[in-house]
Amino acid sequence: MAYQNPVLSGFYPDPSVCRVGEDYYLATSSFEYFPGVPLFHSRDLIHWKQIAHVLTRPSQLPLERANSSEGIFAPTLRHHDGIFYMATTNRSLNANFYVWTDDPAGEWSDPIVVDMDGYDPSLFFDDDGRVYFTACRPHPEAEIIQCEIDIRTGARISEVRSIWQGTGGAYPEGPHIYRIGGKIYLIIAEGGTENGHMVTVARSDNPWGPYESCPYNPILTHRSRFSPIHATGHADLLQAHDGSWWAVFLGTRPVPYPFRTHLGRETFLAPVSWTEAGWPLIGDKGQVALEMHGRALPHVKWEEAGERDHFDQPELGLEWNFLRNPRKEDWSLAEHSGFLTLRGSEITLDDADSPAFIGRRQQHFHCSVQTALHFAPQQDREEAGLTVFMNERFHYEVAVTRDEGQKGIIFRRRIGTLWKVEAFVELISDEVVVELGVEADPHQYMFTYKLPDDEAQTIGIGECCLLAPEVAGDFTGVYFGLYATGNGRRSAAPALFDWFDYVAGES
Repeated sequence: MAYQNPVLSGFYPDPSVCRVGEDYYLATSSFEYFPGVPLFHSRDLIHWKQIAHVLTRPSQLPLERANSSEGIFAPTLRHHDGIFYMATTNRSLNANFYVWTDDPAGEWSDPIVVDMDGYDPSLFFDDDGRVYFTACRPHPEAEIIQCEIDIRTGARISEVRSIWQGTGGAYPEGPHIYRIGGKIYLIIAEGGTENGHMVTVARSDNPWGPYESCPYNPILTHRSRFSPIHATGHADLLQAHDGSWWAVFLGTRPVPYPFRTHLGRETFLAPVSWTEAGWPLIGDKGQVALEMHGRALPHVKWEEAGERDHFDQPELGLEWNFLRNPRKEDWSLAEHSGFLTLRGSEITLDDADSPAFIGRRQQHFHCSVQTALHFAPQQDREEAGLTVFMNERFHYEVAVTRDEGQKGIIFRRRIGTLWKVEAFVELISDEVVVELGVEADPHQYMFTYKLPDDEAQTIGIGECCLLAPEVAGDFTGVYFGLYATGNGRRSAAPALFDWFDYVAGES
């Protein structure tokens, strides 16, 4: 076996990649989560290490008005003349922009807005020095559009023109343009990002077209296939330092039956071959597998992160995200040394807002998470705990709270309009430390609590399929989150999380 797909498991959709010498960099969508646009580094296209987020400041990524699955759509990552560029859309503002840096692991510029509608923008630096900004318009236009820009200012220096409508599939989007062998190639996604997803390609002698559609389209799709991988599409092409060609793209691994994809859309890798007529083909005649055999770059692995986060560093690890822009008063790593402190606000997990919450992606079907919580609620409805979270309408919690003066541990589920506390276990002492946990398999989450000198006890079970996009909607995937809330008012008691474990099982 050459390598295993996906190369980035969990909610990492819409990958875009660039190469600098023998180093590879990859960015993915992040939607309503902050910081935005996780950025990865690799030496072999297979093993990726997160080195940064591109958008780390509210001035770069205002998310106050972002609904679930708004925010950042489909970044494009490019490197030109020593500078890295990332172009994307903030859908909550309907704004297309790009940022730049000479150090991808450092700070990136504030957004440079391009006055062009649409979404999924891409940058193309042609050999003659011209720079093109390419995007897509949704239905009813359903077309790929483009303008030429001044890369220093983002100003348009041409009109916006339609350059291709695709092959007839729904939602032509995610365009990328390349100059290869004297020809201009335009690669797009069609069919929508669900099971009809596909990759198509066209070429021209000029970035403006006219474009000739590839006779082998779609060059990648798993529609109507018996495969453990569905929804393949939204690809970006790359030539490796050894001359070989590759594609990164999104796909899903549904749990049957019915097919549900609660981990979200993930990043996959496949080799690209070229026909004698000069057309690219992805994978094995447009098909890919979980176990990829054949060629691969020599493996260069990174040291794996530990299972436990002790919250003893000055900054959160790169795996952690907030929901939208966090409030400074809601969280701290310095207030109590060696603890993550969350102070619940009036905002709850049921609100499309920014609760006191930090979370990390579920990246494995089989995994377990656990945390130790110090929390003595002083008022009724103060609450802190561990959530399995898809969006504000679909989530489960195991938490410590106070109800009618009695402190206890609850298990609660929110599935659409259905909301219920299904268990309440009384706690005698306010000073007790509670370990809260979740054991996950492909079909269910088992929620547990553990008191000092006691065995872990199961308090509730939630179905994974009810958090999948096919049920819950949206373009994201499941997060494991630590949270606190005053349920309508500021919480008087801080929630102190001593540590957090993520133990991966089978992928």
